[in-house]
Amino acid sequence: MAEWGGAAESDLQAAGAEALLDGRSGVRLRGWHIESSRRPILSSLALQEWEEKLGTSHLPEMVFGESSLYLLHEDSGIKLHFNAFDALKGWKQEPLPPVEVPAADKWKFRSKPFQQVTLDYDYTFTTPYCGSETIEPNTEKAILEDGCCSLCWEDCDEQIDLAALSSKEPILFFDEVVLYEDELADNGVSLLTRVMPSYWFLLLRFWLRVDGVLMRLRDTRVYCAFVSDHKAIPVILRESCWREAPIQSLSAKGFPSDSAAYGDPNLVCQRLPVITRKTQWLKVSRSITEGS
Repeated sequence: MAEWGGAAESDLQAAGAEALLDGRSGVRLRGWHIESSRRPILSSLALQEWEEKLGTSHLPEMVFGESSLYLLHEDSGIKLHFNAFDALKGWKQEPLPPVEVPAADKWKFRSKPFQQVTLDYDYTFTTPYCGSETIEPNTEKAILEDGCCSLCWEDCDEQIDLAALSSKEPILFFDEVVLYEDELADNGVSLLTRVMPSYWFLLLRFWLRVDGVLMRLRDTRVYCAFVSDHKAIPVILRESCWREAPIQSLSAKGFPSDSAAYGDPNLVCQRLPVITRKTQWLKVSRSITEGS
């Protein structure tokens, strides 16, 4: 797991930002409070509780249940947060058929030497999870003056500004948080966060490699450019992209057939065809209450 990174004090001051204190990992900037937390793997007892809540007897080998990231716009109360439990809820609610495993590899899933293995569930823990959003109760009056508010993602044509992402700005905050991993099926969910003087950006990635069978990536990129008016409701863009391909089809195109060649998702990404892709923006919907 990568170490979190903080900027030099001079860069923070120049951007009008401040690092979080008391050993916390994060930064405050332009009306945003951005904080990440990395915690150890859940205990066996905690995993049992999660299994009961999720209604399953299967969970990934390593669940970092208390690890998280949240981004709070303090004036509006809009909060985006990312956590393992919600990611696994997404897996449970979208029951994909299990990826076929070569018979010679099924032994990996045995908990006992001669156990008969039946993979009748999505053991890859593929999740459609793109994050969670809410309005913080203690600050929601800032955008609820005219009535009740709700948040929803709406399809749009606007794209994330790739030129801005490649600009030469100092990095004010950087962190990588893993939500869960499973070495048996070679998959996991991780978060990469970057805060710059003019924007924040994050990448939520589910990756999967089934040796000799399949490569799958589900990427969610979320971007917000800072504006001068901190009290204005921020414009937040989210791009979700699902890519996957059988190893056999990649090999037919001239790419390596050895699964070891597909260990780095960043290198594999452009080789995989797009299954679905969409861009959305976070919309604040108001409903006027009686008497207002």
